[in-house]
Amino acid sequence: MEKNTIIAIILSTIVLITFTFLQTVVFPPEPAQETVVVQEQPTLDATILESTGVASGSLAMAYPDSEEAIQEQEIVINTGKARITLTNRGGDVIGYELLEHRDGESGVQMADNVSASNRAFSVSFGEAENGIIQDLFHVKQINEYTVVFYKTYEDSRSNGKYVFSKQYSFKKDDYLFRLDVSVEGSDGMSRLSFGDAAYTIRTSPQIGPYFNAKTNKYENRTFMSFDGSKKKKQILSAGKTEVYDKEYTWTGVGGKYFEILGIPVKPETMLDVEYSTVVEVNNYANAQVMMTRKAIMEPVTKDSYYFYVGPRTEKDLKIYNNADDNSWDLSGLRLNESLESTGILSWLETILKFCMELIYKIIPNWGVSIIILTILIKILLFPLTKKSSMGTLKMQELQPRMQELQEKYRDQPEKLNMEMSKLYKETGYNPLSGCLPLLIQFPLIFAMYNLFNNYFEFRGAMFIPGWIPDLSVGDIVPLPVTLPVVGNQLHILPVIYLVSQLFFGKITQAGATGGNSTQMKIMMYGMPIFFFFIFYNAPAGLLLYWTVSNVLQLFQQMIINRMMKAKRAEMELNKAADKKVFVPRKKK
Repeated sequence: MEKNTIIAIILSTIVLITFTFLQTVVFPPEPAQETVVVQEQPTLDATILESTGVASGSLAMAYPDSEEAIQEQEIVINTGKARITLTNRGGDVIGYELLEHRDGESGVQMADNVSASNRAFSVSFGEAENGIIQDLFHVKQINEYTVVFYKTYEDSRSNGKYVFSKQYSFKKDDYLFRLDVSVEGSDGMSRLSFGDAAYTIRTSPQIGPYFNAKTNKYENRTFMSFDGSKKKKQILSAGKTEVYDKEYTWTGVGGKYFEILGIPVKPETMLDVEYSTVVEVNNYANAQVMMTRKAIMEPVTKDSYYFYVGPRTEKDLKIYNNADDNSWDLSGLRLNESLESTGILSWLETILKFCMELIYKIIPNWGVSIIILTILIKILLFPLTKKSSMGTLKMQELQPRMQELQEKYRDQPEKLNMEMSKLYKETGYNPLSGCLPLLIQFPLIFAMYNLFNNYFEFRGAMFIPGWIPDLSVGDIVPLPVTLPVVGNQLHILPVIYLVSQLFFGKITQAGATGGNSTQMKIMMYGMPIFFFFIFYNAPAGLLLYWTVSNVLQLFQQMIINRMMKAKRAEMELNKAADKKVFVPRKKK
């Protein structure tokens, strides 16, 4: 080696040593400012990892670890549909505000109940019960919609290192995003295994908007899973955990109007799912889904997950069934299976929804649409209602002859059936005429109930300013004083519903004959009062339908009572004519 080269190496070494001494002793770096409480990580199979993340290629080469102290920071991404706030502590989400859907003065917050120990889309090594990663990650923002969090962890079992990363990829004006979780071992072999599990990824602790489970019986959190053909759903009471151990293509949690769904690209790599309603923040129960990944024993592993975070509507969910309809080129996800429906009657809901939306195009007020649709349905069903009532009257007319046959053939059941059939045929009476119209109406009632209770467009839809500003909640009439039970506001629609029911019961009783007086009074007074308390906090859209339906039925019953009264008078005349004896005149 030449003399000048040796001198250059020596001088370079002296300069580096001097620079390092000055940097670490004279000008030490300021300690990192930590604004979130750090939770102690559990010891997992004698391994403590330190993370890094990218989606593809060599993680270590793409984002080499740095010796510089990592500062805690937040990254905000705006997709037009949502404003997402991410933190490099664990590479998690701490805010997910939907910009087009309001909750008071701000957008609906889908990353609700977040705390220092439980953040949205956080990861814990091993099973769900292990604490989430609390380390600060390096950050690299690829573009305005893509950000990577990464860190390197040492593995005491192999004396090697792991690069662990989380990459979030969003799209403009899309409720779906992709989360890539990547692991690469520096020794050519990734070994991320804590028993059967590698890690667990979770949804947000809770989704907005906030609701009071004790007072709002029409809102809940439903856990769901779909296996490609069938949907499973369940509701847990507060403070519970439930393990779902079946195969799934997507899983998630939904409220009345919003939901989070998790879709692993490779569902065969997943273990069980845990649903949790543990109470963690301000006595408000979580509604969280935790998906566990199988143990990893590969040189490089990249797992991709899609998450839908948005409104629970057909138009926003069905676009992922066809690759041409969404910007991710995804197809066949069938996320619209997560919609709340009456199952086999969903086709009927679709027809009703179409009719109501058609009315709305003419008169752009959803309250008016409910009223007009209810009127149209009542008009269409009036012939059935009339037939049912007239069938009851016909039954009363045939009762004496039926009793004679029953007495005559009491010991000959086959003969009795034949004679009864002959009687029905002679008189043109169908014994199902009384109940068949009601059976036809029941599916319609169930479909309308589900539609008016869950229809997304009713959320924030005003009917009458100052009284019904939002069809998705109860009507509001402010009171000058605070009362013990109702507080400082009153719901008027349930009162109108109660009065209409009482009038309807009175008129129905007036049109009926016979019957047990006590039973009639219980039905007339007891049932309306019972339903009054059930419906008191019901959404205004649902209650508007029931109230209008009752008022219309009240008028229909008055018309039917007049018809039945005229029919009874005719029956009495016919009966009198049958009893009249003909006396021939004597010849003079």
